[in-house]
Amino acid sequence: MLGRLGQQRVVDLVHLQETWLRWAGVDLCTVRDQRAYLVRTTTRQALSRLRVLRRRKESYVGPWLPEPLLTAPDVAEDVELADSISMAMLLVLETLAPTERAVFVLRDVFDLGYDEIAEAVDKSPVAVRQIAHRARAHVAARRPREVVCPGETRSALVAFQQAIETGDLQCLLDRIAPDVVLLTDGGGTVQAAPAPVMGADSVARVLGRISAAVSLQPTQVNGCPALVLRLDGKVDTVLAVRIDDGLITGLYAVRNPEKLSRIDRETTVSR
Repeated sequence: MLGRLGQQRVVDLVHLQETWLRWAGVDLCTVRDQRAYLVRTTTRQALSRLRVLRRRKESYVGPWLPEPLLTAPDVAEDVELADSISMAMLLVLETLAPTERAVFVLRDVFDLGYDEIAEAVDKSPVAVRQIAHRARAHVAARRPREVVCPGETRSALVAFQQAIETGDLQCLLDRIAPDVVLLTDGGGTVQAAPAPVMGADSVARVLGRISAAVSLQPTQVNGCPALVLRLDGKVDTVLAVRIDDGLITGLYAVRNPEKLSRIDRETTVSR
């Protein structure tokens, strides 16, 4: 049977198919602006999906994290792109209301005009301008402080990995910021911290309990450095890392098995 994440993927495909079927069934001679029609249809399908997911997350057990996605090394070289798809940035977008998120993405990512966005989200252009301003300010206040060069992130990840593998608590403390935050997503099916773990000492104690039987494999996830933790050859955790000023300020541990199936297949093939 499909798990919840698998069901969500099926629903996403259904929404995409519905958009295509609507487009295929339209007499194009009656569509004044084909691009605007597609933007409006796709946006409204996405808004409907976002509202459903938002309600589901209200009952989610523990912290919720996006599904980790492997990204090629060249994505990390594009610091602006890497920042925009990072775990930290995706979590910031999750704090926006569905309409705010749609307006922000359509305006700041796809550079659509306010009139076109207004038609897509069924708001006035004036209201859309206000929503965009509010969403932009919200994101700016919460997005990561700065983008670190790829070379610095790689060296920091190597040192962090060595500290975990050797079990050197002091070395581990030297690699993480005093105000570091660890989020663990177990989805209520595997062991995970029910709330964010905050502070260097608390985070180091959690990381220090990683079993010596676990193998660590460096990789790139969502444009950011990460470690794939394997136990008995199977992916147990994906630990994405946020680095500022050479120190790790954010750790995002995805343990929910439903969110690890894809990365398990991809990393097994690439090993």
